[in-house]
Amino acid sequence: MFKYLSLNHIYTMPKKQKILITAGLPYANGPIHIGHLVEYIGTDIYTRALKLMGEDAIFCCGDDAHGAPIEIKAKEQGIKPEQLIKKVFKEHVRDFKAFNIEFDSYYTTNSKENKFYSDFIFNQAKKSGHIYQKDIEVTYCNKCKRTLPDRYVKGKCPKCKAEDQYGDVCEKCNATYKTTDLIEPYCTLCKSKPIRKLSNHYFFRLSAFSFKLKKWLETNKELQPEIKNYIFDWIEKGLEDWCISRDAPYFGFNIPGEKDKYYYVWLDAPIGYIASTANYCKKHNKKADIYWKSKTSKIIQFIGKDIIYFHFLFWPAMLMAADFTLPSSLIVHGFLTVNKEKMSKSRGTLYTAEEFSKLHNPEYLRFYFARNLSKDINDIDLSFNDFEKVTNNELIANIGNFCYRVTSFLDKNFKGTIKDTDKNKKLTEQITKKIEKVKENYSKFNLKEAVRNILEISDLGNKYFQEKEPWKLIKRDKKKTQEVLGLCINIVNVLATLISPITPKYSEELRKQLSLKELKLKDLKFNLKNHKTSKPKIIISKIEVKKMNQTFPLNLKVAKIIDVKEHPDADKLIILDIDLGSEKRTLVAGLKNHYAEEELKDKLIIVVTNLKPAKLRGVESNGMLLAGDDGDNVSVLTVNKSKPGDSVYFDDYDNSTAQITYDEFLKVSMKVKNGKVIYNNKTLKTDNEEITVEKVKDGANVR
Repeated sequence: MFKYLSLNHIYTMPKKQKILITAGLPYANGPIHIGHLVEYIGTDIYTRALKLMGEDAIFCCGDDAHGAPIEIKAKEQGIKPEQLIKKVFKEHVRDFKAFNIEFDSYYTTNSKENKFYSDFIFNQAKKSGHIYQKDIEVTYCNKCKRTLPDRYVKGKCPKCKAEDQYGDVCEKCNATYKTTDLIEPYCTLCKSKPIRKLSNHYFFRLSAFSFKLKKWLETNKELQPEIKNYIFDWIEKGLEDWCISRDAPYFGFNIPGEKDKYYYVWLDAPIGYIASTANYCKKHNKKADIYWKSKTSKIIQFIGKDIIYFHFLFWPAMLMAADFTLPSSLIVHGFLTVNKEKMSKSRGTLYTAEEFSKLHNPEYLRFYFARNLSKDINDIDLSFNDFEKVTNNELIANIGNFCYRVTSFLDKNFKGTIKDTDKNKKLTEQITKKIEKVKENYSKFNLKEAVRNILEISDLGNKYFQEKEPWKLIKRDKKKTQEVLGLCINIVNVLATLISPITPKYSEELRKQLSLKELKLKDLKFNLKNHKTSKPKIIISKIEVKKMNQTFPLNLKVAKIIDVKEHPDADKLIILDIDLGSEKRTLVAGLKNHYAEEELKDKLIIVVTNLKPAKLRGVESNGMLLAGDDGDNVSVLTVNKSKPGDSVYFDDYDNSTAQITYDEFLKVSMKVKNGKVIYNNKTLKTDNEEITVEKVKDGANVR
């Protein structure tokens, strides 16, 4: 029998329950961004908390490394898919490490373990009659001479009619469908209209599992009720059998016995959870079936609300078909918005993990997310003003300040030594009750309540320190002062331990200052005495929101028009020579029907300076001027008090210096309101004035 699995018996579990925790596998065609981090930070905090409470828990995850998007991205970069996924894997590991996300196994679906388990589950389901073959219509591009898998075809969603949706799932309504269901489809490679063609494919009998899935949902008390209602509704409407194969060319695993047929990525992707577990077990001389073939193990999976169909229907049905252990809990979270906006590169609200880690201590984001996370599936908003307040007022001023005040006062007056503690039974009982609350909320993934409890303990410590006034007490009773500080150091130890799942690096540094090793929660008592702490130092400090400026995708500057000429080969275009202060450029603009040449000469305008140069009817244009356009009137954006080369910007945004394409420029939504240019409720300005727009109506686009 293959070494990853022992299928001839069910393991008898030891007394301590084994807990496997997973998070959705990040896709290996791009960077980790802060929206992804909601899930991985939340899962990491939960796992660390369980370990802190003495549970036998492991966190297994890995890159989802197969499918059409991988092939597409690799082709764009001129490299092989294997090279791409290796490169992205390193980047993902780097980013997770920066945010102190600690996996027991971080692996890849492009592994021999995943191939083994994919084939095993496929063959088991096939033996039991749950996989069959039939001819179906597929989407085929005559121009590209290939079948178009999901990511190679776009069109309107057949359910909600949203435009530009891929051929498998709608990003607007989460509906799943076939590529042939798309309305007005087009090939993403050549933009031509595809045809339909017959091809033989493998299907999984999802419909045969309706009753079992319903029973699993009904009897599982750990699943979120609102999610269960979604799934019940889908089951009641009837489940369609699932096509689990794709035609070549496709980056993935060959189906056993087939040359030009591959597993659909959504078959082998969730099996990656098992493969990652096997990777962990291989290193610890264990078998993966102590988690995946046991009736007493506990599997907890964290996922985003956009993939519930796959994880609550396809995935458990596949596990049922192969007699594997089902997850006891699937914890679904919402999306991340930034300043109430959907994350968007063109709006400057999309931060990669790497970008954010360079702006601020990653543990501040861990604390902010923890403060907002629970089993609620509502979206989480990252408001930069709120982020600043939470970090400064709660993490720094409340917890950080208390811990530093205590350790620095003890060091200054007693050389860091405590002998005994103040016997304040009322306070220690209050804190002990709150410790139990923290444990309870951690175990229920109610992180925001756990944070609230921790802050309450810090409040009690701060209040005690203030009331005892050790700076006064030391003048009349040095022994009592040392006892007061002894109790305070015990409270600092409690805080360092309780907050360790959320801010592990801060906690580690704090314990070093306390000269203490990491404790388990069960060991937390107020009995630390005859102890010497190390030299204190400030570990965390306040932030300013102005450092958190978002990136606006355009680089805008004031320019002066120094010459205007007719375009030799276009009736509606004119050629402008402009002065940007430090350089001169030539632009081509479609203004001939709206302005006379003499109207434009010497005008101070706003220019996009980071637009990729383009030839317009044979003349190269190095930038673009901005104008308001309401459909009837066009008005060039102008200034009066600024000079060529001055930066033009929106408050709270930094202009990008990265070159962008014209298509990317079109995605930037600026509007005219009361004669001003507005973007995300901010007004376009220079250091000397706001930008004005004449002649056009409110709501006009700025292009």
